[in-house]
Amino acid sequence: MITDRLIEKIIKTENPTVVGLDPRFSFVPEFIKKESIEKFGNTPKAMADSFLTFNKVIIDSVYDLVPAVKPQVAMYEMLGSCGIQCFIDTIKYAKEKGLIVIGDIKRGDITSTAEAYSDGHIGRIKIGKEAHEIYGEDFITINPYLGWDSVEPYIKNCKEYEKGLFVLVKTSNPNSGELQDIDCQGMKLYEKVGSLVEKWGENIPGKYGYSGIGAVVGATHPMQAERLRKLMPHTFFLVPGYGAQGGKAEDLAVCFKNSLGAIINSSRGIIAAYTKEPYKNKYSEKEFGDAARQAVLDMKADLRRCIL
Repeated sequence: MITDRLIEKIIKTENPTVVGLDPRFSFVPEFIKKESIEKFGNTPKAMADSFLTFNKVIIDSVYDLVPAVKPQVAMYEMLGSCGIQCFIDTIKYAKEKGLIVIGDIKRGDITSTAEAYSDGHIGRIKIGKEAHEIYGEDFITINPYLGWDSVEPYIKNCKEYEKGLFVLVKTSNPNSGELQDIDCQGMKLYEKVGSLVEKWGENIPGKYGYSGIGAVVGATHPMQAERLRKLMPHTFFLVPGYGAQGGKAEDLAVCFKNSLGAIINSSRGIIAAYTKEPYKNKYSEKEFGDAARQAVLDMKADLRRCIL
């Protein structure tokens, strides 16, 4: 089961960190951008080309330190077909390096549309007698706002192809409470959603006590995360918000049980580390991969201080 594999990689690396591959043109070193623009001009294809080069260096620099990476599809979709190809190529390269890939796609729609999203991202597209894997993620993120019938198609593919989900429950953005903290049948709405996610995972159990249906729970809301851990004892958490968004290691301990139960995301704090303190005075632009590696090591030490 895919959550078991993720946990085993966390145990092996002693590091519950996932690196968010969310490239922006401003993060990409000038020498990479220059090479791409020389090949393709000032075009979306040049940007996509620079993203792939950038991502590969980041992956090469951290693959032995972390269990997983998490590309955010919006950064690629905005570039059209060349960006989508970059997304696919990034996933392929990460998996060749042995990393688990969490596709951050946050899809949520009616059943027939959900089936299409699910088949493309974690299932197979069947054409005649042949079945084709398109994107190849191990997990994807989804939005459960439309209810069970919008979630069920993903669960079918999770079972058939050993894939997993992370369902939005309590997100890290500042205004998430406008909807997620609304009172609902004696509970907060995020608690109601969390209870449903725990139930949905019952049919995909894992040997470490966590199901194949996980939850997105923001690091910036530790009190709510503590409540959710009690409501969701068998649900693995994907935790955004560490670092740049203000989440601290001290806030994250409530997401774990016996040092397991969650994976913590950092995106720009790692991939753009060479532009930020304390790394920008230690690493040149061409050493951006080394800066990312050191940022991962520093994050690992920070998490171990409070969690492991």
